[in-house]
Amino acid sequence: MSALHELKDQARAYRDGEDRPLGGYLAVMTVYGVLVAITSAVAVLTGRKLPPRVPKEDLVVVALGTHKLSRTLTKDAVTSPLRAPFTRYAGTGGPAEVMEEVRKPSGLRHSLGELLSCPFCLDMWVVTAFTFSLVFAPRLTRLVAGAFAALAGADFLQLAYAKAQQLAEKG
Repeated sequence: MSALHELKDQARAYRDGEDRPLGGYLAVMTVYGVLVAITSAVAVLTGRKLPPRVPKEDLVVVALGTHKLSRTLTKDAVTSPLRAPFTRYAGTGGPAEVMEEVRKPSGLRHSLGELLSCPFCLDMWVVTAFTFSLVFAPRLTRLVAGAFAALAGADFLQLAYAKAQQLAEKG
Protein backbone atom coordinates (compact mmCIF):
# COMPACT_ATOMS: atom_id res chain seq x y z
CA MET A 1 0.00 0.00 0.00
CA SER A 2 1.36 3.41 -0.88
CA ALA A 3 2.05 6.08 1.70
CA LEU A 4 -0.75 8.24 0.26
CA HIS A 5 -3.27 5.40 0.60
CA GLU A 6 -2.07 4.79 4.16
CA LEU A 7 -2.58 8.49 5.03
CA LYS A 8 -6.07 8.46 3.51
CA ASP A 9 -6.94 5.33 5.48
CA GLN A 10 -5.65 6.94 8.68
CA ALA A 11 -7.68 10.10 8.00
CA ARG A 12 -10.82 8.04 7.29
CA ALA A 13 -10.32 6.05 10.49
CA TYR A 14 -9.75 9.23 12.48
CA ARG A 15 -12.90 10.91 11.12
CA ASP A 16 -15.04 7.90 12.04
CA GLY A 17 -17.84 9.21 9.82
CA GLU A 18 -17.62 12.76 11.14
CA ASP A 19 -16.90 15.81 9.01
CA ARG A 20 -13.31 16.65 10.05
CA PRO A 21 -11.28 18.65 7.50
CA LEU A 22 -7.85 17.21 8.24
CA GLY A 23 -6.40 18.54 4.97
CA GLY A 24 -7.59 22.03 5.81
CA TYR A 25 -6.14 21.77 9.31
CA LEU A 26 -2.84 20.65 7.82
CA ALA A 27 -2.86 23.65 5.47
CA VAL A 28 -3.56 26.07 8.34
CA MET A 29 -0.82 24.51 10.49
CA THR A 30 1.59 24.69 7.57
CA VAL A 31 0.88 28.39 7.01
CA TYR A 32 1.37 29.04 10.73
CA GLY A 33 4.67 27.13 10.77
CA VAL A 34 5.95 28.87 7.64
CA LEU A 35 5.06 32.31 9.03
CA VAL A 36 6.83 31.53 12.31
CA ALA A 37 9.90 30.22 10.44
CA ILE A 38 10.07 33.26 8.14
CA THR A 39 9.61 35.70 11.02
CA SER A 40 12.26 33.88 13.05
CA ALA A 41 14.67 34.00 10.09
CA VAL A 42 14.05 37.72 9.62
CA ALA A 43 14.73 38.26 13.33
CA VAL A 44 18.04 36.40 13.08
CA LEU A 45 19.07 38.09 9.82
CA THR A 46 18.32 41.57 11.19
CA GLY A 47 20.21 40.88 14.42
CA ARG A 48 17.21 41.05 16.73
CA LYS A 49 18.05 39.83 20.20
CA LEU A 50 15.62 37.86 22.30
CA PRO A 51 15.16 39.18 25.80
CA PRO A 52 16.68 36.99 28.54
CA ARG A 53 13.17 36.72 30.01
CA VAL A 54 9.72 38.12 29.34
CA PRO A 55 8.82 40.74 31.93
CA LYS A 56 5.74 39.87 34.02
CA GLU A 57 4.09 43.10 32.90
CA ASP A 58 4.41 42.06 29.25
CA LEU A 59 2.94 38.63 30.04
CA VAL A 60 -0.11 40.19 31.68
CA VAL A 61 -0.65 42.82 28.98
CA VAL A 62 -0.11 40.34 26.14
CA ALA A 63 -2.42 37.77 27.77
CA LEU A 64 -5.22 40.30 28.26
CA GLY A 65 -4.62 41.86 24.85
CA THR A 66 -4.65 38.44 23.19
CA HIS A 67 -7.91 37.56 24.92
CA LYS A 68 -9.66 40.72 23.78
CA LEU A 69 -8.26 40.83 20.23
CA SER A 70 -9.17 37.18 19.70
CA ARG A 71 -12.71 37.71 20.96
CA THR A 72 -13.06 40.86 18.86
CA LEU A 73 -11.98 39.06 15.69
CA THR A 74 -13.99 35.89 16.33
CA LYS A 75 -17.19 37.08 18.00
CA ASP A 76 -17.92 40.80 17.49
CA ALA A 77 -20.80 41.66 15.17
CA VAL A 78 -18.70 44.43 13.64
CA THR A 79 -16.01 41.97 12.50
CA SER A 80 -18.50 39.50 11.02
CA PRO A 81 -17.68 40.59 7.42
CA LEU A 82 -14.19 39.12 7.96
CA ARG A 83 -15.73 35.77 8.91
CA ALA A 84 -18.67 35.78 6.46
CA PRO A 85 -16.91 33.83 3.66
CA PHE A 86 -16.20 31.02 6.13
CA THR A 87 -19.17 31.07 8.54
CA ARG A 88 -22.94 31.57 8.67
CA TYR A 89 -24.81 33.71 11.19
CA ALA A 90 -26.53 31.50 13.78
CA GLY A 91 -27.85 34.05 16.30
CA THR A 92 -26.76 36.41 18.99
CA GLY A 93 -24.25 35.39 21.62
CA GLY A 94 -22.96 37.28 24.64
CA PRO A 95 -23.16 41.05 24.89
CA ALA A 96 -22.31 42.55 21.45
CA GLU A 97 -21.35 39.10 20.16
CA VAL A 98 -22.74 36.79 17.51
CA MET A 99 -22.80 33.04 17.18
CA GLU A 100 -21.77 31.55 13.86
CA GLU A 101 -21.63 28.12 12.26
CA VAL A 102 -18.77 27.00 10.09
CA ARG A 103 -19.65 26.63 6.41
CA LYS A 104 -19.51 23.21 4.84
CA PRO A 105 -18.14 21.35 2.92
CA SER A 106 -14.96 20.29 4.61
CA GLY A 107 -11.61 21.58 3.52
CA LEU A 108 -9.73 24.80 3.85
CA ARG A 109 -12.88 26.95 4.05
CA HIS A 110 -14.16 24.86 6.94
CA SER A 111 -10.80 24.97 8.74
CA LEU A 112 -10.54 28.74 8.35
CA GLY A 113 -14.12 29.07 9.56
CA GLU A 114 -13.24 27.19 12.73
CA LEU A 115 -10.11 29.29 13.24
CA LEU A 116 -11.94 32.60 12.66
CA SER A 117 -14.96 31.80 14.81
CA CYS A 118 -13.18 30.27 17.81
CA PRO A 119 -11.38 32.68 20.18
CA PHE A 120 -9.45 29.79 21.74
CA CYS A 121 -8.23 28.68 18.29
CA LEU A 122 -7.24 32.19 17.20
CA ASP A 123 -5.43 32.88 20.50
CA MET A 124 -2.36 30.98 19.28
CA TRP A 125 -2.06 33.17 16.19
CA VAL A 126 -2.63 36.42 18.10
CA VAL A 127 -0.20 35.62 20.92
CA THR A 128 2.42 34.59 18.36
CA ALA A 129 1.96 37.90 16.54
CA PHE A 130 2.26 39.85 19.80
CA THR A 131 5.32 37.82 20.83
CA PHE A 132 7.17 38.44 17.58
CA SER A 133 6.06 42.07 17.66
CA LEU A 134 7.71 42.43 21.06
CA VAL A 135 10.98 41.43 19.35
CA PHE A 136 10.58 43.82 16.39
CA ALA A 137 8.62 46.75 17.83
CA PRO A 138 8.24 46.42 21.61
CA ARG A 139 6.92 49.92 22.30
CA LEU A 140 4.22 49.73 19.62
CA THR A 141 3.31 46.20 20.69
CA ARG A 142 2.92 47.24 24.31
CA LEU A 143 0.72 50.15 23.19
CA VAL A 144 -1.54 47.96 21.02
CA ALA A 145 -1.69 45.05 23.46
CA GLY A 146 -2.26 47.53 26.29
CA ALA A 147 -5.17 49.11 24.44
CA PHE A 148 -6.81 45.71 23.96
CA ALA A 149 -6.05 44.81 27.59
CA ALA A 150 -7.74 48.03 28.74
CA LEU A 151 -10.70 47.21 26.50
CA ALA A 152 -10.94 43.76 28.10
CA GLY A 153 -10.95 45.44 31.51
CA ALA A 154 -13.65 47.86 30.38
CA ASP A 155 -15.76 44.94 29.14
CA PHE A 156 -15.55 43.22 32.51
CA LEU A 157 -16.50 46.49 34.24
CA GLN A 158 -19.52 46.85 31.91
CA LEU A 159 -20.63 43.33 32.79
CA ALA A 160 -20.11 43.96 36.52
CA TYR A 161 -22.08 47.21 36.27
CA ALA A 162 -24.95 45.49 34.46
CA LYS A 163 -25.01 42.75 37.12
CA ALA A 164 -24.99 45.36 39.90
CA GLN A 165 -27.94 47.11 38.22
CA GLN A 166 -29.87 43.84 38.06
CA LEU A 167 -29.21 43.17 41.74
CA ALA A 168 -30.25 46.73 42.71
CA GLU A 169 -33.52 46.41 40.77
CA LYS A 170 -34.34 43.12 42.55
CA GLY A 171 -33.48 44.37 46.01
